[in-house]
Amino acid sequence: MPINRQWILKSRPSGMVSTDNLAYRESDMPNTELNDGEVLVRNKIFACMPAMRTWMNADSEYFPPIPLGAPVTAPAVAEVVTSNNPRFKAGTLVSGLTGWEDYSLVSKNNFFISLLPEGIDPLDALTILGGNAITAYFGLLKVGEPKDGETVVVTGAAGSTGSLVCQIAKIKGCRVIGIAGGPEKCKWLLDEANIDAAIDYKSEDVAARLKELCPKGVDVFFDNVGGTIMQDVIDQMAMYGRCVMCGQIAHYNTPGPAPGPRDMFRVISHRLRIQGFISSDFMKDRKEALTDLSAWARAGKLAHQVDMREGFKNLPETYFELFSGGNNGTLLLKVDEA
Repeated sequence: MPINRQWILKSRPSGMVSTDNLAYRESDMPNTELNDGEVLVRNKIFACMPAMRTWMNADSEYFPPIPLGAPVTAPAVAEVVTSNNPRFKAGTLVSGLTGWEDYSLVSKNNFFISLLPEGIDPLDALTILGGNAITAYFGLLKVGEPKDGETVVVTGAAGSTGSLVCQIAKIKGCRVIGIAGGPEKCKWLLDEANIDAAIDYKSEDVAARLKELCPKGVDVFFDNVGGTIMQDVIDQMAMYGRCVMCGQIAHYNTPGPAPGPRDMFRVISHRLRIQGFISSDFMKDRKEALTDLSAWARAGKLAHQVDMREGFKNLPETYFELFSGGNNGTLLLKVDEA
């Protein structure tokens, strides 16, 4: 019987998540005698997403908390081993949310698993057609509502979500400014993502650079980070500006609530709209998003970086790099054979 390696959530993180909160475990592969509607899959590639950190909290609001003692929930591409569900045949590939383990038992009520469309590269399913890409699409277009000629500022601009926000904004005719950490990431944004300007928050005065680059203000702000950089951008918002609140990676590992804008009167005087969103809010339009993303990718309009790591036992350390800025682009891990 093959073993099933797992990384489970041992304890709830308080502050920065660490190896103390996780435990490595080996067990037998799940029983292949499946109940009605169940599917057994073998996970092949995991994607590391900042939002997974919030799912580790007991008070996770928009997604069910990961139970203690259970594998860490994560996006993955997996192969169907055996199936008692007519929608999924053995040998086919699926994408969606499984867990940090070799084999996952998927119930018939799991709505986060879908067949990989024929001809779709598994890497594309986790990058330019994956959850972060759909988040970028919906957040910018449905919430930010950018107009041709407007100025869009994106934090975490070199990341998996941010880089696609930048490029979709360019496709829509916007002037785009990305904020990222380090000269290498800023250079990629300028040379490959073809944005108009990049600000290196590690070596530049973000507030001063925004005033220089956005003399008429920022029309759309797509925030993946929060913290002081969020405030710098909001201070520079134009009249009737729209703030799209997607992530708060600066606060995922800090106790207590993430702080908001310090000057609410500015929000009133400038008629700003500040709106949070979850991509599942727009899932009825998922086909539209995938159609557009696929077309833009085929036309060579979406550059993306894949930071591929390997080895199941390296999952925790790989995931932690999201919070130190040690990754370039979408951070993936290929599972080695047990």
